[in-house]
Order: sequence, then C-alpha cells, then structure tokens
Amino acid sequence: MSQTKTKSKPADPAKRARTVIWILLGAIVAAGAIWYAVFTLNKPEPVAVQPVADAQLVREDSHRVTTPAVEKGQLVEFLDFECEACKAAEPVVAELKAEFGDRITFINRYFPLPSHRNSGQAALAVEAAAQQGKYEQMYAKMFETQPQWGEKQDSQAPLFRSFAQELGLDLAAYDAAVANEATKDRIRKDIADGKALGVTGTPTFFLNGEKLTLNSMEEFRQKLADAAQ
Repeated sequence: MSQTKTKSKPADPAKRARTVIWILLGAIVAAGAIWYAVFTLNKPEPVAVQPVADAQLVREDSHRVTTPAVEKGQLVEFLDFECEACKAAEPVVAELKAEFGDRITFINRYFPLPSHRNSGQAALAVEAAAQQGKYEQMYAKMFETQPQWGEKQDSQAPLFRSFAQELGLDLAAYDAAVANEATKDRIRKDIADGKALGVTGTPTFFLNGEKLTLNSMEEFRQKLADAAQ
C-alpha cells in the first residue's frame, strides 16, 4: 500500500535571511559584551571618562536622525562604528526608520568600545563631519567601509580623512574639529551617559527610556508599532 508524500512548503527566503541575521547579531552582541568586560577589567581605556551625576539618555546635542511632526516615542541607539553587530543591525534599523520615522524619533549616540582600536577615531571623524552638516553621510560611510578598516591595529585616521575629502568637507576645519578637545568631550559624554545607564555592549537600544532585549526583527518592529500608536 503506497503512501502519498506531502511536499513541505519552502521557507520564505526573506524570512529565513532575517532569522539568520538576528541569530548572528545575538551571537556577536554576546561576544562583544564578553570582550568589553575583559578589556575593561584588564586594559586602561585610551580616553579617561568621568562618571556623570546628571546622566541623560538624550541630550540637547544628541543626533536625531528623524524629526517627526508629532513624536510618539524615542528610540536611542548606543553604537560603535567598528562593531560588526552594529553594522549587521544597520539595515534593520534603516528599515524601521523608514517605517516609523514619521512617528518615532531615532537618536544615535556614540559608544566606542575600548577593545576596538579605531572606533574612537571613527566617532571623532563622524562628529567632525557632523559639524559641517555631513553627519549621516559620514555615518553611512563608516559602516559601508567597515570591512576595509575594522579590526586594524594601526591608526585609520588618514583613511577617515580621505572619507572627509570624498564628502567635500573643508579639510582644515575637519582637522581642527578632530583635534579639538570639545569634540572629544562630546564623545566622552555619550560614553559616560551610556555607562551610567547600564550600556556594556553595542548596539544597545532604549525605547522611551526602556532598555530593550530583542530576540527577533518581528519583536523589534512590534515594540515600535506599539510605541507609535
């Protein structure tokens, strides 16, 4: 007596790809948190950061990358441009930004990890570009080129300067901004706020003041959808 075999429905390639991204993202974030703890305990930070008594999740000068006419919520991301998990998360964040940016304010804050040799310099380059109105362009450039410069032990400052030139920045002003203590203090303040708020790895997201623990793209989208109502 023969049996009829039923063919299983092929998995949705897009859904499968997203699942793989989130699994990898979770693994990278976990690894990043471990390395962050190891380096924090055993290696002095290259830039001393003093705790702040008035730690704030969002400051007046924080980079707001969406400006909804009627704000329903705020999503704050602490990120590191040399972090592979941040690069992996960027397309997801961009998709959510396109979907909810008219109701949710997306805010970026710097959190270069001490285990990443050039992450601090990358943040300086992005902030220097921001002072000339090119924050988002340099932000995108850093993630696009991360495979080229990430995990390098020698300084990538000359490469970052070439990015500034490609973006048409005034290089004299760029150089001055990178060297300026005020620019460095801007990044130090983000790091200090992050530490005071319990950030230990990147990317770390806060939605309306709540630190998020995410397991899937669907969960992330649902949280934003609920906040956007």
